[in-house]
Amino acid sequence: MLNSELQTAAYIAAAVLFILSLGGLKDQESAKIGVWYGIIGMAIAVAATVFGPGVVLDSTLAVTLAIGAVTGAIVAQRVEMTGMPQLVAALHSFVGLAAVFIGINSALVPPEGMARADQIIHEVEIFLGVFIGAITFTGSIIAYGKLAGRIDGKALILPGRHLLNLVMLVASIVLLVMFVAGHGKPDVMWTLYVMTAIAFVIGAHLVMAIGGADMPVVVSMLNSYSGWAAAATGFLLGNDLLIVVGALVGSSGAILSFIMCKAMNRNFLSVILGGFGGPTGPAQEIEGEQIAIDCDGVAAALDDAGSVVIVPGYGMAVAQAQQSVSELTRRLRAQGKTVRFGIHPVAGRLPGHMNVLLAEARVPYDIVLEMDEINDDFPETDVVFVIGSNDIVNPAALDDPNSPIAGMPVLEVWKAKQVFVSKRGQGTGYSGIENPLFFKENTRMFYGDAKASLDQLLSGMS
Repeated sequence: MLNSELQTAAYIAAAVLFILSLGGLKDQESAKIGVWYGIIGMAIAVAATVFGPGVVLDSTLAVTLAIGAVTGAIVAQRVEMTGMPQLVAALHSFVGLAAVFIGINSALVPPEGMARADQIIHEVEIFLGVFIGAITFTGSIIAYGKLAGRIDGKALILPGRHLLNLVMLVASIVLLVMFVAGHGKPDVMWTLYVMTAIAFVIGAHLVMAIGGADMPVVVSMLNSYSGWAAAATGFLLGNDLLIVVGALVGSSGAILSFIMCKAMNRNFLSVILGGFGGPTGPAQEIEGEQIAIDCDGVAAALDDAGSVVIVPGYGMAVAQAQQSVSELTRRLRAQGKTVRFGIHPVAGRLPGHMNVLLAEARVPYDIVLEMDEINDDFPETDVVFVIGSNDIVNPAALDDPNSPIAGMPVLEVWKAKQVFVSKRGQGTGYSGIENPLFFKENTRMFYGDAKASLDQLLSGMS
C-alpha cells in the first residue's frame, strides 16, 4: 500500500503525463506518443488510487475493476471508426452519471466535524457536481441516439424553449439555496433529487434542440461538460488529480467547442443554449439536375488532370473506404500528379474524424491540409473528388441566408474545373440539407457505395 506522500508523487507524475498527452495531440506526427502518455498516466492514476490510503482493495473492488477493464478492452477492439462518435458520447454519459451518484452519496454520508463555512462549500460542490453530471448524462444519451441514427437528427424546437431553460435554471438555483439553508440534512434531500430530475430534463432538451449540422460541436461540448463534472467530483472526494484532470478535459473541450463554433460561424453561447442546426426559412430553389458519371468517365478525367484535391466526409467512414482512397492517392502521385486532401474542421461527426481515418490508411501527413490552407487553390484545381461529404462543401452556406448552415465557412470545391461526388444516392444526408453543388454544371455524381465505387475505379485505372 502507498502512503500519502507516494500517492501525491504518483498523482503529480500522472498529471504531467496527461498534460504531455494533450500536447502530443497537437498534430498527427506526435499523436501516437501523446496517446501513450495518456495511457501510462491513467494506469499510474488508477494504481495510485486503488493502492493508496483510505481504499480497501477487497473482492468487490477487484471484481469491479476487472469487469471495467475487460469491457473497455472488448469495446475498444470491436468499435469501428464509424462508431467512434457514438462511443465518445456514451463514455461522456458514464462520467456524468458517476458524478451524480458520487454527489448524492456525499450528501447522504456527509463528512463529520466540518465548520459551517466548509460545510456550505461542500454542499454547493455537491449540488454543482450533480447538476453538471445530470446534464452531461442525458445530453450524452441524446447525442448518442442522434449520432447512431436512433433519434431524429433534426432540431426539436419547442415554443418558448429558452424561457423553459431559464425557468428550470432558476428553479435549480432556488433548490440549491433551500438545500444549503437546510444544512443538507435528510429532510431537505428532496431538493437535491428534484434538481437532479430538472437537470436530466435540461440536458436532454439542450441537445434535442441542436440539429445534425451542429452535432460535432455537441460532442466536444459534452466532452467539456464531462470534464467539469469530473472536477466537481474531485472537489467532493478531495482528490487533487481528479480536479486537475477534470479541469484539463473541461477547458480543452470548451476551447475545442469555441474553435469549432468559429469554424462553423456559430455563436458559442447560442450553440450551448440549443436551437441551432435547423432551418430558419424557406430554402432557395435549386435549378438543374444531378448528372451521373461512371467509372470510365472518372478514370479518364483523373488521367487528364494535373492537380487533384480529395475531400473526405462521413460517407467515407461509413463505407470504410479510407484504404481505397489511400491507394488511389498513391497511384495518382506515382503518375506525377499533385494530390492533396481538403479537411473541414467539422468533417465527419467527431472533431478530427477524417484526420484519424487518413492517418490510419497511411496517407502522408504533408498532403492533408485544413480548409483555410486549401480554399484559395480550388480555382486552379483540375479535379475535386468529394467522398461522402455534404454540408462542408455546400454552397448554400454562402448563398442562402435561410439555410441551416448559413454563414458557415465551407470548402469551395465548386470553383474547380471538375467536381466528382461519390455518394450512395440522391438523399440529403444526415443533416437533411439539400446541396446545390450536386446540380452544378461542372459536377458529376459518382453513385454507389464509396469503397465499392473506388475499388472499381482502381481496377479500371492504368
